[in-house]
Amino acid sequence: MSKKWVYPLSAVVLSSSLVLSACGSGDTAAEKKPEAAPAEQPATTAPAAATAAPDLKASIDQYQKWVIEQTDQLVKATEGFTNAVKAGDMEKAKELYAPARAYYEKIEPIAESLGDFDPWIDAREGDVPDNEWRGYHKLEKALWETKSLKDQEKVADQLLQDVKQLRVKVESVEIDVPMLVTGAVELLNEVSTSKVTGEEERYSHTDMYDFAANVEGANEIFKVLKSAVEAKDAALATEIENRFKALDDEIAPHRKGEGFVLYTEIKEDQVKKLSQTLDALAEPLSKMGTIVGG
Repeated sequence: MSKKWVYPLSAVVLSSSLVLSACGSGDTAAEKKPEAAPAEQPATTAPAAATAAPDLKASIDQYQKWVIEQTDQLVKATEGFTNAVKAGDMEKAKELYAPARAYYEKIEPIAESLGDFDPWIDAREGDVPDNEWRGYHKLEKALWETKSLKDQEKVADQLLQDVKQLRVKVESVEIDVPMLVTGAVELLNEVSTSKVTGEEERYSHTDMYDFAANVEGANEIFKVLKSAVEAKDAALATEIENRFKALDDEIAPHRKGEGFVLYTEIKEDQVKKLSQTLDALAEPLSKMGTIVGG
């Protein structure tokens, strides 16, 4: 069992109303686009984006290109990981597990918008019925808990197939500004609800890989929207940028070579500091949607 530390994270675990207000609308991004373009369907051509700032169409295209690149890396890394699983190479599979999963954690909001890919790839034990459980965490349990890769070949093949299908789907996903803003907030929520507590990687304790990847994914969204935020509130843009840097500085001591230390090696006061720095970033980041939405 992974150890848990739970701290008040009111600014991080944002309520649904805060997420919605960040998008400048009383409806979810999936239900309705901003009022500036209620009838438009293609997210990449929505007038709302053009109204908010002239370069937002280009920003959305830039982000989608980044998502595709990350998914390419996810496919490649997952193939290496699943090959090790099928070869019965426990140590190699353990070595490749967390770095491969990190690519998924960076783009998780996009995967979650595409139907069942998130439960297929990322479900933890108990999230879905036992007979439907598959994906990375099922192999994590085999590697670290049961310590056997017997009969895991089909799980590995299915995981690789699911990741390859995700790669195809991200080519055509429709992304708009509310989806980006909500995605950034959701990534920080992911950190606060399952990474800071040590719950995500309950067998391998490789949570810091996920933590850093979620933060990187949120930062990438901020980067593509930064010019639009600066145009309307330069101080807010600077504050968000500085708080991302502060969080990166808190993550840095937990790096080890190309990866990270096990989460069980991080002291309680260090986890508390990570939590507090994350909390400090969430509050200004949640204002981003109102700013770019005009």
